[in-house]
Amino acid sequence: MTLSRNTNETVFLNPYFRAPVMPTLPPFYNRRRFISLLSGILASRLVSARSHGRRPRILLRSAWQTANIGDIAHTPGFLTLMERYLPDVEITLWPGDIGQGVEQKLINRFPNLKIVASESDRLEAFSECDFFVHGSGASVGAIPQINQWVKETTKGYGFYGITFDDHQSWIMRPDTPEQLAEKVAALNGAAFAFFRDSESLKFAKQRGCTAEVMGFAPDAAFACDVRDDAAADAFLRANDLQPGKFVCCIAKLRFAPYWLFKKGYRRDPAKHEVNERFKEQDNAPLLKAVQRVVRETDFKVLLCPEDMSEMAVNKEMIYDRISARDQAKVVWKSDYWLVGEAISTYRRSAGLFGLQMHSPIMCIGHEIPAVLCGLDQQTSKQIMWDDIGLGAWHLDFDEAEGREQLPGTVLQMLLDPEGSFRKATAAKRVVEKHQTSTMAHLGAVF
Repeated sequence: MTLSRNTNETVFLNPYFRAPVMPTLPPFYNRRRFISLLSGILASRLVSARSHGRRPRILLRSAWQTANIGDIAHTPGFLTLMERYLPDVEITLWPGDIGQGVEQKLINRFPNLKIVASESDRLEAFSECDFFVHGSGASVGAIPQINQWVKETTKGYGFYGITFDDHQSWIMRPDTPEQLAEKVAALNGAAFAFFRDSESLKFAKQRGCTAEVMGFAPDAAFACDVRDDAAADAFLRANDLQPGKFVCCIAKLRFAPYWLFKKGYRRDPAKHEVNERFKEQDNAPLLKAVQRVVRETDFKVLLCPEDMSEMAVNKEMIYDRISARDQAKVVWKSDYWLVGEAISTYRRSAGLFGLQMHSPIMCIGHEIPAVLCGLDQQTSKQIMWDDIGLGAWHLDFDEAEGREQLPGTVLQMLLDPEGSFRKATAAKRVVEKHQTSTMAHLGAVF
């Protein structure tokens, strides 16, 4: 199985792009096991065709929300992996939320995708699909749906690219022993459990997870290739941003204040208190980095969001605090965007830095340099940066040393473009290595 680039596609800005090669094997597979799994893919297709007279079918539980482009990107990322490695498999998406135009974007990119939109659709999917996949996400989060699947079908399921921690990024208290036990039980019932960071894998083993196959599968958002070049180009022209001559920056609060923009969310005083307590500490280094970039280099800065709260945070914590002279080289994006426009913009940038996780993931997925500023609230998913060889671009913002390192790290990333793009490309190769092996296993379970 080999990878190939679409020759009709716009060339990556990364001038050091090399065509992907067959990656080496991750540590949890030996060569014999890997070849066996690859053979299993072919065998499974033949068995399915002979016994069922149709292609294999997967039910994907994903699309958790649309208020954050990272949560949007998980789904097209997984679908792209399936398209690349297991193109004969039919996919039905059982979504959490595909509003705000996301559904149409998915259909445009994946016209054969089936979507569960009603109870009758769900019953049909349960009857027709052969296997259930819990998509990339912040936790073992779809236990009710897994239990329903197992009870009604007795068919298998697996987890692809999840974090497993003792607490969730949106909850301020650790899981109870009962909650952890329920999650471990769900993991143990799976045909495979692939975690998106090494700490999650380690934690699962410590908690007694004994799934037959466990390993590392980077977040599926790395593979997201949804694009909106027209929207990105129009925005860049309107704001005098030249490809390769600007860097993206994302400020944020520790907890997304969903009560400000999502219906049904009540204000959380405890989360608000944490946000207010840390927002100066967390975002001041970004402000310093922006000031140094515009004063010491020829690059401009684009302040852009990953979730719906961050337009306001970017303005309050950075744009409104810089001089009029500095503002001439800083663009504040005042509205939210979807994954396609974001990725197309990142692809035209010289890199990205900030307090979010999935925009850096999407950048590396397109071989664009990205510095991750880690916070405790991000849970262990931030360790993914170390897992793919980007430890030097993973700054611990809970420590003063990490915060102090940001401005210099950003300048070095911008002023050494050859080294930075090569580093981004190398990280993507690590990601591809694990994508290849884990997709091989997924193909072998049919």
